[in-house]
Amino acid sequence: MRKTLVLTAILILATAAHASSYSCNLTVLTGGVPRPVYFARGTTYIEALHGREYSLQISNPMPYRVAVALSVDGLNTIDAKHSDGWNASKWVLDPYESVVIDGWQVSETSARRFFFTGERDSYGASLGQTENLGVIEAIFYRERERPIVEEREFAEPPAAAPRSGVLGESKQSDDYAATGMGDRTRHDVTTIDIDLDPHPIRSVRIRYEFRPQLIKLGVLPTNPTTLERREKAQGFDRWCPEKK
Repeated sequence: MRKTLVLTAILILATAAHASSYSCNLTVLTGGVPRPVYFARGTTYIEALHGREYSLQISNPMPYRVAVALSVDGLNTIDAKHSDGWNASKWVLDPYESVVIDGWQVSETSARRFFFTGERDSYGASLGQTENLGVIEAIFYRERERPIVEEREFAEPPAAAPRSGVLGESKQSDDYAATGMGDRTRHDVTTIDIDLDPHPIRSVRIRYEFRPQLIKLGVLPTNPTTLERREKAQGFDRWCPEKK
């Protein structure tokens, strides 16, 4: 089945380099540094830092091209649509290539930066799409041998719905992490068509939450209260003469 996809062509604020890991991978970066990863109950978690911008690194260590369906909060990072991975617009990576995606693609030349925020101020909430907040997912597909060129137009992601029309707004809480649409940044892309094997070669899903929620979930250890910490305070280390 032939699918039209999106290929990063001229990356100004997105970088390309050889992938170092053996499997296709998805990494969340803040300030260019990977966020620490935690594993619990079969789920991969990272801690979201409120107000901080972040980027997504997708890596292809294979000797063939792959196409990556990449979503944040259930919304495709290319056109903000919600679909299954096979029907989604995708990023295309050359063999051994790694690319950093800084934000939601809004045209052939620009993107709007990802940043961690609460549910109420998220891009998903502005669109009335709140069912999948707090999850980032990448699904990787391998290219078949004979791509056929076609054309496809970029579309500006859907405009934010009026606040009064946001679905489920009363249930949203800024105690929980989501992703906002930040400042515009230069990110040039072009459009291609590629013939893909419909069976994914890998899928990576990452859940992100603010620290208090990770503690409640048991992903991070409980922080001692100030009073508990003070109860353990002492003047000198205990010293026993018999153990000299």
